[in-house]
Amino acid sequence: MKRLIPFLAAFGLVACAEQGAETATDASADGGLEQAEQVAVAERPNFLIILADDLGFSDIGPFGGEVNTPHLDALAERGLRFSNFHTHMFCTPTRAMLLTGVNNHAAGIGTMAGEWRGTQKGSPGYETYLSDRVVTVARLLNDAGYFTTVSGKWDLGGRNDDALLPDRRGFEDSFVLVEGSADHFRNYPALAELPNVNYRERGADVAVPESFFSSTLYADKLIEQLEGQDDDRPFFAYLSFTAPHYPIQAPDEYIAKYAGVYEEGYEAIRQSRLERMKAEGLMADDVVPADPHEAWPSWDELSDDHRAFEIRRMQVYAAMIDSMDHEIGRVMAHLEESGQLDNTVVIFLSDNGAEGGNPLDWAPYYYDWAEENFDLSLGNLGRPNSYAWTGPQWSHVSSAPYRLFKSFSTRGGTQSPLIMALPNGAHAGEVTDHFVRADDIPAPLLEWAGVDHPGTSFDGRDVVTIQGKSLASALSGDEVAPPHADDEVFVWEIMDRRAVQKGDWKIVWINAPWGAGVGTWSLYNLASDPTEMTNVAAQHPDVLADLIAEFESYVAENGLILADYSDVGYTNKTTHFEWLPKQP
Repeated sequence: MKRLIPFLAAFGLVACAEQGAETATDASADGGLEQAEQVAVAERPNFLIILADDLGFSDIGPFGGEVNTPHLDALAERGLRFSNFHTHMFCTPTRAMLLTGVNNHAAGIGTMAGEWRGTQKGSPGYETYLSDRVVTVARLLNDAGYFTTVSGKWDLGGRNDDALLPDRRGFEDSFVLVEGSADHFRNYPALAELPNVNYRERGADVAVPESFFSSTLYADKLIEQLEGQDDDRPFFAYLSFTAPHYPIQAPDEYIAKYAGVYEEGYEAIRQSRLERMKAEGLMADDVVPADPHEAWPSWDELSDDHRAFEIRRMQVYAAMIDSMDHEIGRVMAHLEESGQLDNTVVIFLSDNGAEGGNPLDWAPYYYDWAEENFDLSLGNLGRPNSYAWTGPQWSHVSSAPYRLFKSFSTRGGTQSPLIMALPNGAHAGEVTDHFVRADDIPAPLLEWAGVDHPGTSFDGRDVVTIQGKSLASALSGDEVAPPHADDEVFVWEIMDRRAVQKGDWKIVWINAPWGAGVGTWSLYNLASDPTEMTNVAAQHPDVLADLIAEFESYVAENGLILADYSDVGYTNKTTHFEWLPKQP
């Protein structure tokens, strides 16, 4: 128990087993955990991970946003904000990294479902579901005596195979939307190629109310799950919202709160967010924000009809975030009322950058599908039976001060807000700019719970050992220490968009018109150019060559099958400003 005590003592969590604390014995050697070690239940903290879906870096109040988020504000006041936290480019690989602590290819998410290229389909690493080569933190904690539960979006397999559902991956209780997205007010798909969406509770089909709102439903279910726990075990809870993923929808009372807020337009809102970030110490005073892409019209260049449509979009998007914050507040209130909050590590993050693509660009028939199945009028935007998305310029606002958004390997695609509130307020109200990535989250949870990762063998099968670094030691002192060495290498790749970062240097491979083009790497010095606007590949060929070699090593080690083209459907086009819905 020596590994556990420094953290617990620091936060006043050590309880004397001699006083009758209930104990839980770690699972057998088949699970890869230490048979001999016993950990007092009263000593181990609870864990609550709250995951937003397609939320941008600057959208919430603690990270510069104008959206009303009082409960996240309060969480930031009692927690630590990470201004240099990174996810993957899409939701599914991030979720795999978050639950396993390994890279997306090792976890089976080398591409997104239905997006295989060449020989990827059927190859290891391209399953598009959470493979059996990894073990989830939920499974390890559950084996070690934790109550584990999930409510919300799953998106890691199970649509056609029950063995891939969360109840088979370590979650004792679960209520999930199996697919990656859905209507927020009804049981209806958000993508034209899906005939339906599936909700499962503890692995079984479950009927949802005829009318509901997703964020409220997921919070209701999580509170119900926690209330239903009939013992005193610590818990690991995963609250996985689908807000603010398209279709952007919210209850009327939240939409009404943002009337008149966004008439200033993209440029003014983005600048005000950046100024607040600088004032909060989240951004250096000399940071120069990235420019919008030349294909996107400025606010003044929009027609009156387009401007009205854009104002309403952002009004609804803000309402979704506001509503989600309210539901987070309900969950936090439950923990406080039940006496569990002071012994709970609370982590809030997003799964990638904001969504800037046009989902109707997946295929030509999507436009017909949307117009036939939804009321697309301006007055109905955001209400039940509506369908809309924010678009590239508002996502550029959400990514402030960075470039591009979800699906891209620039910081606009991978930078996420991260708040971590530790028991008894350690590092309360502080900001750290140390680099941290989504696969760094599981390791400290295991360490704080006194659980060892099994390494390379679990339940009689070979698994990938945890790759992320534990933040436990980094957070144990008076000042937050960097969890990674200066020369550590980080790689992102999916659907042939790529990036490699090593220290202050980063290379990026993005298709035109968004980047230098397929086959060409751009090089950025993040120390002098954090928003990745100035390509210095020609000036530093040795650095470029070194980082390319690092990428090639990652390819070999993880069995990547590269297609060398980037056809990422709805984010390849610039049609957002060319379309207005037919009015009924």
